[in-house]
Amino acid sequence: MAEKVNENQFDKVGVNPFNAPVPGESLTVSPDSKHSWENPPEYTNDEKALEALYFELTEIDTLRKLINIINDGIPLDEIAQVLLYKGYSEGKYNPDLMLMMIEPTIYLLIAIADYANIKDYVLYDGEDDDPDTEIPEDNVKPITLDDDDNEIADTVVEEGAKEDVAPSLLSKIKEDLPSKVEEATEKQENK
Repeated sequence: MAEKVNENQFDKVGVNPFNAPVPGESLTVSPDSKHSWENPPEYTNDEKALEALYFELTEIDTLRKLINIINDGIPLDEIAQVLLYKGYSEGKYNPDLMLMMIEPTIYLLIAIADYANIKDYVLYDGEDDDPDTEIPEDNVKPITLDDDDNEIADTVVEEGAKEDVAPSLLSKIKEDLPSKVEEATEKQENK
């Protein structure tokens, strides 16, 4: 009688290694059935693409889910990566534009977290272990360039955002985002 061979790594995870595309199979697909990223992108301008992303993120249901994700401690850079890759795979922009949108998208996520009163958001994984972000002990006197420490920090953040985010989008963030975040958090608390 034949005995069953011991389970291997593929059986443990329930994957059949022979159920995969054959090399070159993608070349046999009809040219009429293109993937969305094989067509010209919907946006070629980073300002318009960021504005579309802003409107997508600030829909009430999406904003509520996004606030929950940020509050759960998911790093903002990972959220930005997922959002931007999704837009690329849907054909909204090309890979170059996607890479140009990383920093402004993270600024947008920081603004959403700030307006939602989430002060302990995680910017990137491993942030706690990074020596550049460690808070000095009480006996260490911080180095200052000016008498007003808070003013320097605020201007650095604001100037960074101003350089990377279009002024039209910055004005929308300052005017519209607080009320949208408030509405999303109110609906969440009422449930």
